[in-house]
Amino acid sequence: MEKGKGGGRKWAIDFSEAASSRDVADPPGFSRSPLDLDEAGAGRQKKETDLSWKQQKAWEVAQAPFKNLLMMGFMMWMAGSTVHLFSIGITISALWQPISALQSVGKVFEPFQDARTDTLLPKIVFICLNVAGLLLGLWKLNTLGLLPTHASDWVSSLPPPPMAEFSGGGIPFK
Repeated sequence: MEKGKGGGRKWAIDFSEAASSRDVADPPGFSRSPLDLDEAGAGRQKKETDLSWKQQKAWEVAQAPFKNLLMMGFMMWMAGSTVHLFSIGITISALWQPISALQSVGKVFEPFQDARTDTLLPKIVFICLNVAGLLLGLWKLNTLGLLPTHASDWVSSLPPPPMAEFSGGGIPFK
């Protein structure tokens, strides 16, 4: 039984002859040449959309430390200015997060880098916001009194002062 003919398989059609010839005319109002132009324009538009998407995502990543900065500031304020386990833990976290973020700047912006995407300004913003977070953590260390900023913090490393007087008990020295 041949395909497309006979009683058992009425739905089967043999496309081997029809594939090479063009029997069906285009519908009214359809033109093939503008379709090819639209496909080229769509490719260019997709590239521009991809470029703007990468630039937008790079800026979102660059501004992400600002949200972290606000959250850490609030948590440090809630921890208070007394030295206890919670305030020290929050302060160490506030110092550790910017340091680790500054170490991985290249990895963070790697997905957005190509020949057409400029990531220099987002990287600078990212670095500045992380440095601000680091300064916030250092400020908290100072308010807790854990930074050696006074002369009395360094007393143990100073040599003892020379003796100005000597008293020896009842025998006068001449």
